[in-house]
Amino acid sequence: MEINIVLEELQKQNKTVYKNVFDRFYKELVIYANNFLFDQQASEDVVQDVFISLWENAQTIDIKTSLKAYLFAMVRNRCLNYLKSIKITDDLNLIDLNSMIILDEDLDLISEEEKSIVYNHILKVIDTFPVSMQEVFKLKFIENFSYNEIADELNISVNTVKTQLQRAKTKISQSLVVILALFSIRP
Repeated sequence: MEINIVLEELQKQNKTVYKNVFDRFYKELVIYANNFLFDQQASEDVVQDVFISLWENAQTIDIKTSLKAYLFAMVRNRCLNYLKSIKITDDLNLIDLNSMIILDEDLDLISEEEKSIVYNHILKVIDTFPVSMQEVFKLKFIENFSYNEIADELNISVNTVKTQLQRAKTKISQSLVVILALFSIRP
């Protein structure tokens, strides 16, 4: 369904379209939220709040990219607000890395072929990491371990975990800047 038609129907309070949007994105959004919060119930609550907001504010919503990107951005922002409310900060900006790796939200404007190129590029960069950094990275972003769980699993300090993830983020970010810039230069 075209985004304009979906938005128009949501603005008309079309319950069938709303239910279709809910059914299409709910599980994926909860999984995404849980990558920030590591709390299933809180993740479900955040996503439900997003859908309530979508219903209540449909008249004023202005989506520039896609409904999917909009919903994921809403969930991300609410997760960050939730984390702030419980006094958890992300000094290393690892949440941004998490969303970049887990979700192609910022990549909605590039083709599937280009997304595949970016994904394969990230995998190649990860392969260049030292073994210890690869272990930390995979436990965090593939196994969804918390910092403490990674530290316990690898018998290292939480600060070492954070340092390894920061270094990984820097390496990935530096390599992605070049490849994403190439996509934006095309005619």
